[in-house]
Amino acid sequence: MDVYEIDPTRDERWDPFLQNHPEASIFHTRGWLEALRQTYSYAPVAFTSSPPGQPLTNGFPFCQISSWLSGSRLVSLPFSDHCTPLVESSDELTYFLTYLREKLGSEKWSYIEIRPRDSVVTGDAPFEKSKSFFFHKLDLQPSLDEIFQNFHRDCVQRKIERAAREKVTYEEGRSDSLLTKFYHLLLMTRRRHGLPAQPIDWFRNVIACLGERVKIRVASKNGQPVASIFTICYKRALVYKYGCADQRFNNLGGTQLLFWRSIQEAKECRLREFDLGRSDCDNPGLITFKDRWGATRTELVYLRYPARYSHSVSETGQALISKYVWSHAPSAVLAAAGRAFYRHMG
Repeated sequence: MDVYEIDPTRDERWDPFLQNHPEASIFHTRGWLEALRQTYSYAPVAFTSSPPGQPLTNGFPFCQISSWLSGSRLVSLPFSDHCTPLVESSDELTYFLTYLREKLGSEKWSYIEIRPRDSVVTGDAPFEKSKSFFFHKLDLQPSLDEIFQNFHRDCVQRKIERAAREKVTYEEGRSDSLLTKFYHLLLMTRRRHGLPAQPIDWFRNVIACLGERVKIRVASKNGQPVASIFTICYKRALVYKYGCADQRFNNLGGTQLLFWRSIQEAKECRLREFDLGRSDCDNPGLITFKDRWGATRTELVYLRYPARYSHSVSETGQALISKYVWSHAPSAVLAAAGRAFYRHMG
């Protein structure tokens, strides 16, 4: 089997291929890949066995990352919760992985990493587990009333009711004003977690590249933003990608209101799934929060070759710059750190 390299952001076959493939997600799309390119200077590439001029029957997208700080590597895909290889069989997947392993030396990549949504049997022992996360998804096919009844009574249902009593307001869209509100809350949340913030240009580029698929949702009390989430719609799924809040107002139920409005809208649009994204296994608070929405929890397992390569710029950064520093840094410093470091962390 011959393997061809294509640029999925330029190849006209890519969009119809994704539209017809049941495993394609927002993270496979040319818009998402183009946002990664524009923000972080990553080079998107997809591997396929389909010759030029022929319809695509498979596609395995990656980004090539070149960094003076963290080295060069091939990742499918950076800053993406999951990216299932769009292949027709395990044998085909094994062939692609063998091909990539052989290229690793000549391309001088430090490692290759794949991030499938579901467990894959590669038949290729050198690709071994590098990281694992929990992944939550909510089935939207039951009635809205059934979905609501499956929410945790105290931590979700009553919080939604509390938001209504408190007259927490809701707004949505993609305007600069909403992005400013979202990013202000994001900086607060990242500081609370002791982490630098993603650069605001990342969110601008995602909005520009994905357009109407993106919504910023903001909950406010007396005109003050208290919670915000960033969602993306693709095919029959709504994807929750980012969330942030002013912790002082958590008792108002702003975040719960935003999730509930998102679910109601998804049902109106006849979507089938609410993708709640990945959670670090050592973040029990976030895991429990997602469990309480009645979502199904599974494990995400990322695979890497060579397995012995364990260097991570984020891990190194945490060793050099403690969370204490980030948790006390001004907003301008958090934002500047994001612009400086995030491209090395994919």
